[in-house]
Amino acid sequence: MVSNENNKLIPTRTVPSWRVCIDYRKLNKATRKDHLPLPFIDQMLDRLAGKSFYCFLDGYSSYNQITIAQEDQEKTTFTCLFGTYAFRTMSFRLCNASATFQRCVMSIFSDMVEDFLEIFMDDFSIFGDKFDTCLRNLEKVLIHCEETDLVLNWEKCHFMVDEGIVLGHKISSKGIEVDKQKWT
Repeated sequence: MVSNENNKLIPTRTVPSWRVCIDYRKLNKATRKDHLPLPFIDQMLDRLAGKSFYCFLDGYSSYNQITIAQEDQEKTTFTCLFGTYAFRTMSFRLCNASATFQRCVMSIFSDMVEDFLEIFMDDFSIFGDKFDTCLRNLEKVLIHCEETDLVLNWEKCHFMVDEGIVLGHKISSKGIEVDKQKWT
């Protein structure tokens, strides 16, 4: 909750069941593109495969957690039946939203990525060969999340499991398999 100009408290999170879709084609056309590449999935899966324990975390609404600079918020203005509004956080369909979020999480977790953590957008995969090691790695990641106010979707998180699905692939101590449920 934040206070508006009338000192009235207003929620800072959108209602999860609502989807707002704004046509940002003109804004995106005028925006300098951020060409940050996403991680190579095959390399990421190779680093994950063969471990004994995993934790899979899901970032809550990914780039919607990134605040837009005050002077740029007016660029996201839209009008509907209820009034005129502007986004305070990154909005769906902004051309640089994905790259901005990926850069942000890679920066937050730079000392952990490829060591015991893999990140693809808002999917965090933590691993360890021993239960205690994986638990310590999880603790480090959660501390970073707390320090940076990065919100996780606890309903989609899985802790201390021996296998899981990552980008349509089943990862376990046995290696990498295609998730058969995706193809049936």
